[in-house]
Amino acid sequence: MSEGHVPVLLGEVLDLIQPRQGGQYVDGTFGGGGYAKAILDAADCKVFGIDRDPDAIARGQALVARYGGRLTLIEGRFSDMDALLAAAGGGQVDGVVLDVGVSSFQLDEPVRGFSFRDDGPLDMRMSRAGLSAADVVNGADENDLADIIFQYGEERHSRRIARAIVAARPIARTGELAQIVYRAYGPKAASQPIHPATRTFQALRIYVNDELGELERGLAAAEKVLRAGGRLAVVAFHSLEDRIVKRFFSARSGGEPQVSRHLPQSTRPAASFRTLTRRPVVPGAHEISVNPRARSARLRAGERLG
Repeated sequence: MSEGHVPVLLGEVLDLIQPRQGGQYVDGTFGGGGYAKAILDAADCKVFGIDRDPDAIARGQALVARYGGRLTLIEGRFSDMDALLAAAGGGQVDGVVLDVGVSSFQLDEPVRGFSFRDDGPLDMRMSRAGLSAADVVNGADENDLADIIFQYGEERHSRRIARAIVAARPIARTGELAQIVYRAYGPKAASQPIHPATRTFQALRIYVNDELGELERGLAAAEKVLRAGGRLAVVAFHSLEDRIVKRFFSARSGGEPQVSRHLPQSTRPAASFRTLTRRPVVPGAHEISVNPRARSARLRAGERLG
């Protein structure tokens, strides 16, 4: 089932989640099923696997059959996990795992349009519905396009890239877009440590799928479904995601004051989490050598308080 998809920091995630017999857990980004399978193998428990990608749900049916009634797959957004679990009869859970971002399956299938390395339609929709990357690239005005590339890709050449994209429209293929960005870099393109299109593709993917908004809402939903003592583990892959996770745990553990013109500035909300990772857990050299996509992973976790 998980061939082609290697779950990142798997051992560290299991150590933090601590699956136990009779427990209920959520794999909110089911993808290749790697985390769900590991949790099910670690204890006689139940897992709800959530994914907005219908392809992931279809692939996961083999695991559903293997684990009998212990694995339930739900097509939907992890930001809706409280409502999805209620509809599935799940109730409160003992752990939630989120592996944020694009999955290896999505990257490795050119037809999905996530990768600049293999030519395919300029799509990037995780749910296969709604606005596509082609719609954004061909429909947004130059300033808006530059803002998207700068904000979500942290690309300092965003204005130059947006100008080149607008001049080349219409653009329908990932290969076309990658070449346009490469040329926009000019003579320095060949000397870049990563492909010049990396940040632009990241930006479009995040924007199309509202990934940062989804993460913020998903963390709040996890807070609702976790019982006291339940644990939340989040694997993020770039600074924008990791910053959101870090701030969430800081605020929920009483580390940030509540900002309000009606309350004293020193007022803090009651803590709802105990932070388990003061610093992010990162993969070791061996894991990175085996799975290069793990190199930028950052794991943070917290325990739900009563």
